[in-house]
Amino acid sequence: MTPKLAVFKLASCDGCQLTLLDCEDELLTLAGKVDIAHFLEASSAVGPGPYDLTLVEGSVTTAADAERIRRIRAESKHLVTIGACATAGGIQALRNFADVAEFRSVVYARPDYIDTLATSTPVSAHVDVDFELRGCPIDRGQLLEVITAFLAGRKPQIPDHSVCFACKQRGTVCVTVAHGTPCLGPVTHAGCGAICPAYGRGCYGCFGPAGTVNLPALIPLLRRDGMDDRDTERFLRTFNATAFAKEAGS
Repeated sequence: MTPKLAVFKLASCDGCQLTLLDCEDELLTLAGKVDIAHFLEASSAVGPGPYDLTLVEGSVTTAADAERIRRIRAESKHLVTIGACATAGGIQALRNFADVAEFRSVVYARPDYIDTLATSTPVSAHVDVDFELRGCPIDRGQLLEVITAFLAGRKPQIPDHSVCFACKQRGTVCVTVAHGTPCLGPVTHAGCGAICPAYGRGCYGCFGPAGTVNLPALIPLLRRDGMDDRDTERFLRTFNATAFAKEAGS
């Protein structure tokens, strides 16, 4: 029987789903091996579950999201979350550090029409997840590896080392050592190919914390390179704000 693949979206920008569409030739090959039963970014045709592999983009930000992800989990043999929103709450999780009611009152003319939770949380906070693929957006090569691995019945070969390792692999000079540039590379999960350091910029932490990190040890280096407490807080509170906050113990 042909395996069924489903792709669902919660609160997100669609960037990680677009990464799958950008696979182009590989996607055509994949389409010949699986039944893409649900992928509204690509087709309005919807097939029923259960699904052998389900990819979920986006964070849980409403009660409806929470109920929906439980239904998705129930009809999925394997559930993989893709991207910073699904794995860490996304940039919208900045609400977790503030008063969402105040945001509603400032942004919306009729805040009483808005039905939202006080927090933005990763899918894993609500249901069991079989694998989390990091990134904002995810890397296409890693995505294809994850899909292939699950369809083949093996564990995905996704490294959990830091961006510093990737810089060494490509021969990129350390921007912190050479130029005193603040960089989250030592604590960030590899996957982007160390693009920012290759162009002389510090890593922004798009892929979230690496497998083993020591964030408290990095803070003094950021301060040495000119960042005060507020700068450091803003540096960490981007795509994976809650994940880095957890590593910092805050």
